[in-house]
Amino acid sequence: MKRRDFLSTAGLGSAAAVLAAPALAQGQPTVNWRLTSSYPKSLETLYGISDQLSKRIAEMTDGGFRIQPFAAGEIVPGLQAIDAVSDGTVECAHSLGSFKIGADPTWAFDTSLPFGLNTRQTIAWLYYGGGRELVNDFVAGSNLRSIPAGNTGAQMGGWYRKEIKSLDDLKGLKLRIAGLGGTILSRLGVVPQQIAGGDIYAALERGTIDAAEFSGPYDDEKLGFQKVAQHYYYPGWWEGTANVGLYINLDKWNALPAPYQAALEAACAETMTHCIAKYDNGNPDALMRLIASGAQLHAFPDDVLAAAFAESRKLYDEYAASNEAFRKIYENWSAYWHKQQQWLRVAELPYDYFNSGQVNR
Repeated sequence: MKRRDFLSTAGLGSAAAVLAAPALAQGQPTVNWRLTSSYPKSLETLYGISDQLSKRIAEMTDGGFRIQPFAAGEIVPGLQAIDAVSDGTVECAHSLGSFKIGADPTWAFDTSLPFGLNTRQTIAWLYYGGGRELVNDFVAGSNLRSIPAGNTGAQMGGWYRKEIKSLDDLKGLKLRIAGLGGTILSRLGVVPQQIAGGDIYAALERGTIDAAEFSGPYDDEKLGFQKVAQHYYYPGWWEGTANVGLYINLDKWNALPAPYQAALEAACAETMTHCIAKYDNGNPDALMRLIASGAQLHAFPDDVLAAAFAESRKLYDEYAASNEAFRKIYENWSAYWHKQQQWLRVAELPYDYFNSGQVNR
């Protein structure tokens, strides 16, 4: 996406508030879509982005373009949302590309890679570093188009029944984890389990799994993991960010009038901003409440982080050697990652690190 295109679409939300709404919808057909989410309604931020998007797109088009959202399970199970869009069961879905890495690890680039870019870096890569073009070239093979439409920010490392004191404690651990983080941890002895968000608590309570990661304090508190596993770890190195995509059936996107396409791009950009802001606002208080209710906060041991990072790069090299689609995006993404870390070390990281050390002064 060109810089001027991003500026024009991202700014359309405010422009639409100024222009008379009928001017946008005038002469356009009435369009009604269904959106299936990968999340239950109890997660009012991750599911809430679907409501937010639906409301804004109707406002921007004077009701000419309406999207009706459905929670996970109301049309299809959460992990099948993207497939339902691909085959035309619904027109669009809010979901994570990483849910489909079993089919092809290249899907992970549209969510995040372990030890990858942070949230701001990811947005920069998608809009200015060629990321969106590369991702959409890939997902077009599944009759899809993806628009960034939400983001959790950096996540936590999950809830564990027992402490993780060294690499040895990972061996045989049954951990609910999505994405490539599970693949990397399996090489360190973990037995990864992929379970939809609404089913995690029951599996943890029954002892079907030993530990679970989902998101950050704001969502984890709602799911109640602290009641059945008290050890809460950080950082969630497998998701230093998590881009939530609006996956659109490509045939439906191509048939959408250009003004509605522009409105949808703008509504998605606005929705993503709201999602990030809501998590940044809610996570600190939620973390304090979790600690007050008995959660024990731990950092992952250094040997765990070092081993996981080394395995992540080995894994990416292996995928790049055997998977042309992965290699094409990885070469671009990896160069961008190195460039961004150099800048982060100069300005952002020292500033944040110093500031955080002044909290108790």
